[in-house]
Amino acid sequence: MHAPHKRAARRSTRPVRITVIAVGLALTAIPVAAYAGSPTHQAAQQPAAAPKAAAATGLDDPAKKEIAMQLVSSAENSSLNWKSQYKYIEDIDDDRGYTAGIIGFCSGTGDMLDLVELYTERKPDNVLAKYLPALRKVNGTPSHSGLDPNFTKDWVKAASDSAFRKAQDDERDRVYFNPAVKQGKADGIGTLGQFAYYDAIVMHGDGGDSTGFSSIRKRALSKAKPPSQGGNEVTYLNAFLDARVWAMKQEEAHEDTSRVDTAQRVFLKKGNLNLDPPLDWKVYGDSYHIG
Repeated sequence: MHAPHKRAARRSTRPVRITVIAVGLALTAIPVAAYAGSPTHQAAQQPAAAPKAAAATGLDDPAKKEIAMQLVSSAENSSLNWKSQYKYIEDIDDDRGYTAGIIGFCSGTGDMLDLVELYTERKPDNVLAKYLPALRKVNGTPSHSGLDPNFTKDWVKAASDSAFRKAQDDERDRVYFNPAVKQGKADGIGTLGQFAYYDAIVMHGDGGDSTGFSSIRKRALSKAKPPSQGGNEVTYLNAFLDARVWAMKQEEAHEDTSRVDTAQRVFLKKGNLNLDPPLDWKVYGDSYHIG
């Protein structure tokens, strides 16, 4: 159901500033429900004899996942406070209709429809259920037909419902986070590489077009082998980021590549393949720190 592309990152009009969030808050910042049902998470819940080893399992380690959410939010919302984005909704004029929620679910790309269907399956009398016919009609278009004038207000109301927030967490994981981590582990890349995959899927989706995640990965594989095939991890990740930048430049809405150039590249050049804090990066000229 998903269109090949996701949507453009949201540029902030706020002044440049330094944002600091301590990673020590990570485990309390992300809902446990977001990991429910994940085999890796279930394993992580077991008593750990070696905490350091558990923390290095990949991006699905809770502390690393919290970092991933903050990194994406810095690019998508100009803030590390990703949990404040459940209620976010606006049309950012990228031909994908309304963009909303913690990962930018779009009325024009199918993932917003999937989200509201899941929410309605779990809670039939929710405030967004009445918009399902309209969401089905506008899917694949930038139209607001049948959504205006109250859809945005009702989205904000729904965001106060823990069931809707959990639905957002679950759809984020099902469609974007889990596939990225699974493919990253299969390719033998570490936490940073898995994040690079996740950020690419968030922006580009995983359709069959030339700028979807699978095509970006295929382009990278034509230049370098991943560790699973005996290749060097840094060499492969550089090839992947090169392919990602190429894909971003194919669409005007994605042409600012700072989320790669002054963020992911920075970590890679430092050899921080495990995405260990402290982390310092910039997106759209705004500086961020996790320590």
